Amino acid sequence: MEIKSAVIGGAPQTLGTSRAGGIMIRLKVNGKERTFDGDPDMPLLWYLRDIAGLTGTKFGCGMALCGACTVHKNGEAIRSCSTSMSGVAGSEITTIEGIPAVYANEARTGAPALHPVQKAWMEIQVPQCGYCQTGQIMQAIALLKANKNPSDQDIDTVMSGNLCRCGTYQRIRAAIHEAARDLAAKELA
Repeated sequence: MEIKSAVIGGAPQTLGTSRAGGIMIRLKVNGKERTFDGDPDMPLLWYLRDIAGLTGTKFGCGMALCGACTVHKNGEAIRSCSTSMSGVAGSEITTIEGIPAVYANEARTGAPALHPVQKAWMEIQVPQCGYCQTGQIMQAIALLKANKNPSDQDIDTVMSGNLCRCGTYQRIRAAIHEAARDLAAKELA
């Protein structure tokens, strides 16, 4: 197997050659090294759900308009339904299933633990039907990583790409504020 470095989407990526002569894509998903030698145009969403068995990431619209499929690529929120496998070569992908381990590593707690956003979601009872919630949580975590003390306007702007059919937007905003307070308190401790 030959390993190559290529530029895809303006960034160097880790590629290889599969046994069938196609492209071998290397990536890390929730901390585990993985390879993929299928169609490089396959949406990341289908890889996560159908191949990796990580079904927490949801299909909503298939056009990156609803946010149900939000995951993190190198810590940034992306829409997995419109991101090809070739677009994540060499990247670290985190899904909702991987958040407890990632948070434990960032917070240096040792054992996997719920992220403060996940805790706030439960305390405030944000979900109604719950379908959009994994995407909402992933977007909220990325927001708080970039802005530790967001205003209502900041939250509304960043979260506007994540739709909730049940209209739980006020509870989502309240949970993000609660998580921001929790994260700030942990930083002071």
